[in-house]
Amino acid sequence: METNRIILRPWIDSDAETLFKWASDPDVGPRAGWPPHKSVEESLEIIHTVFNDATKTWAIELKETGEAIGAMGYGPSCECDLPAREGEPLIGYWVAKPYWNQGICTEALRLMIDHIRMTTDIKSLISGHFVDNPASGRVMEKCGFVPTGETCIDEKQYQGENHPIRVLRLEIRNKE
Repeated sequence: METNRIILRPWIDSDAETLFKWASDPDVGPRAGWPPHKSVEESLEIIHTVFNDATKTWAIELKETGEAIGAMGYGPSCECDLPAREGEPLIGYWVAKPYWNQGICTEALRLMIDHIRMTTDIKSLISGHFVDNPASGRVMEKCGFVPTGETCIDEKQYQGENHPIRVLRLEIRNKE
């Protein structure tokens, strides 16, 4: 899957060092609910498990450099307690800090939504963002997600207590 600027592709072992470079930044992971990576080995393990598990998670590769600069994916609801419907996947994404506010997550999310519409019978997607990370919510809203009016706090998430999550949902109309 690609646009003029990015490619969504599977993660590969050789991405581990680059993943560590970006995912060890203390400003990146916590905004998405996970702790900063502590080693290249941990990043490789994430590629083998989290990015290769029951989720569909792609590397966001910047065409200009050929480097993975973030992740975009969907799958079963994570350990958070979002009010997902039966069979409703959770979407998630992040991008390295040097690429914030450039529209890359919005571009990647639109690409993934188009892929879901064309290749699945998924009826809706759910997601959420920490209320102190409104930029993530703006990405979702630009892609058609609508706030449900619900907020949840899940102490199992990395951010834990006192970090409410604003819930959004996208109704999917699959293309015939």
